[in-house]
Amino acid sequence: MEKINNVTEFIFWGLSQSPEIEKVCFVVFSVFYIIILLGNLLIMLTVCLNNLFKSPMYFFLSFLSLVDICYSSVTAPKMIVDLLAKEKTISYVGCMLQLFGVHFFGCTEIFILTVMAYDRYVAICKPLHYMTIMDQERCNKMLLGTWVGGFLHSIIQVALVVQLPFCGPNEIDHYFCDVHPVLKLACTDTYIVGGVVTVNSGTIALGSFVILLISYSIILVSLRTQSAEGRRKALSTCGSHIAVVIIFFGPCTFMYMRPDTTFSEDKMVAVFYTIITPMLNPLIYTLRNAEVKNAMKKLWGRNVFLEAKGKSWT
Repeated sequence: MEKINNVTEFIFWGLSQSPEIEKVCFVVFSVFYIIILLGNLLIMLTVCLNNLFKSPMYFFLSFLSLVDICYSSVTAPKMIVDLLAKEKTISYVGCMLQLFGVHFFGCTEIFILTVMAYDRYVAICKPLHYMTIMDQERCNKMLLGTWVGGFLHSIIQVALVVQLPFCGPNEIDHYFCDVHPVLKLACTDTYIVGGVVTVNSGTIALGSFVILLISYSIILVSLRTQSAEGRRKALSTCGSHIAVVIIFFGPCTFMYMRPDTTFSEDKMVAVFYTIITPMLNPLIYTLRNAEVKNAMKKLWGRNVFLEAKGKSWT
């Protein structure tokens, strides 16, 4: 059947139809986005200036912060601008690019969280072999694998949607282009495509979540043989990881581990994993992780010292 595509742009319904609520949301989400940028940049700067890339934990943490910035930037700026716009439109090409970006960075984040869980498993359960197993070459390969995995996942999602015909209507009950809301607008049967999309997203989300649960369960069991100080340090590090995993995978599971259907709650759930989680990640890793806090204290303590020394010379 020949593909018919009369749609050149899509119209978002946005978060709310009330102008008053949209103005409040504009202020709130603008602040949230600034926190995302500053918080994640602070972590990347701390790792870079303290030369902590040789530590696998900091190596992956810095790239998690980078992915968080990219992930939120795919949807947040457009959503914030649209909150004050009368017409919330996006071109067909822009919609496909946004769909690709959301799934690319979202899937990459899932894989990085999985790799970070493996890193903590090796560090706590096999400490004597840690530096041998998690050497720089292996870390680079694992990081490359997360990006390649995210690309393959997202290109499949986009390829499934691009080949569908869109002949109207063109209104999306969402604030960004995601697979399920866009599939509803296709003027053809999307049962098979929806099933493939669910399997693709669900396998990654559920598979990674199971691996994470197994990894952290093994870690928690192994802590019984550790000293009190060792348990405290391990729980401080793993606690932040577990918190991030729960906050991120909960909403993702609700959105993608189900048939091709949409609910009115989807927009609020999407806000949680596209904006709230990237904003909370730096706070969780700095407040819950003693090592990150100490690295930041050293960094800013050094900067204050250099600034004071510079003033004394002048």
